[in-house]
Amino acid sequence: MIEYENLRAANAPFMNELRDAFARVLDSGWFILGKSVQAFESEFASYIGSRHCIGTANGLDALTMSLKALNFAPGDEVIVPSNTYIATILSIVQSGLQPVLVEPDPRTYNIDPSRIGDAITPRTRAVMIVHLYGKACDMDPILAVCRARGLRLIEDCAQSHGATYKGRMTGTFGDYAAFSFYPTKNLGALGDAGAVTTDDDALALAIRRLRNYGSDVKYYNEVVGYNSRLDEVQAAFLSVKLKKMDEITAHKRALAGLYLAGIKGEFVLPAVDPAFFDVYHIFNIRHPRRDELKKYLLEKGIKTDIHYPVPPHRQNAMKGIITGEYPIAAEIHATTLSLPISLATTEDEVRTVIDALNAF
Repeated sequence: MIEYENLRAANAPFMNELRDAFARVLDSGWFILGKSVQAFESEFASYIGSRHCIGTANGLDALTMSLKALNFAPGDEVIVPSNTYIATILSIVQSGLQPVLVEPDPRTYNIDPSRIGDAITPRTRAVMIVHLYGKACDMDPILAVCRARGLRLIEDCAQSHGATYKGRMTGTFGDYAAFSFYPTKNLGALGDAGAVTTDDDALALAIRRLRNYGSDVKYYNEVVGYNSRLDEVQAAFLSVKLKKMDEITAHKRALAGLYLAGIKGEFVLPAVDPAFFDVYHIFNIRHPRRDELKKYLLEKGIKTDIHYPVPPHRQNAMKGIITGEYPIAAEIHATTLSLPISLATTEDEVRTVIDALNAF
């Protein structure tokens, strides 16, 4: 059986260092906002090329606190892609704001910059982009419209650790960028974890307050905050894996290269453009008979996944919040299929997947 993801196998190369990191934290006796968090924040900020990194409990909190720190009024609007994972939209709703969905470019699956302008109203305050599947958004036109209309920009980088646009890292374009280190991410913790990056000193201070009960000094609370802190153990684990980030990315790009060169037939493959350095958190293909294809591959001993089976506007949780239909998102969600591309996936396994696809 070719697994879609095997976290035990994916973490095996780091096991000795992870055990050592855990032992160091255990021996220190300090488990919340200590030296391991400070070290990882510094290391990740340097890796991304950002002035500040603030560790959080998870990626959703990173998005939500980024919105809260900007002090928008209840009901203000935030533009967001129509085909994102639901967490992006949940952060807007949980902040008391109104999501306004904009369709993606069907070639890249990222928000279509040419559609953003038509979605702006007098209540629009921000654009929240998502660098989906490990491909950066088309940033020049997005930045141009945000600057021209005075809109804040927030990046959802949950799937784009290390991806670049014209040589510049995702996570360095917006007022804020939010990262998830969920275990299956290219840079994955061994539990929930997240972070916010920013170049703005004041915005960084606001996130540091919000994540720690709204406090700068223990027992003195400046604002209504959260309990959303990256813990010492996960920070120590992330520091171990961050040192291998380039190797992780190279492995996934090599597997993606095999898929791109080898898959034939009526499959829609990820777009490739020299301006974009893709990190392939997910390698998705599209096929009009997606469900039949998924079943066929499983019968061949190949596990796949769907990112994602239900578009946000059709989720029960969004009834009364999102209205209208989004046909491009619906088409993507009905036809997309994610192929194995884990750190634990081998090149021989990818060749087996290719052969099976080409025989479908």
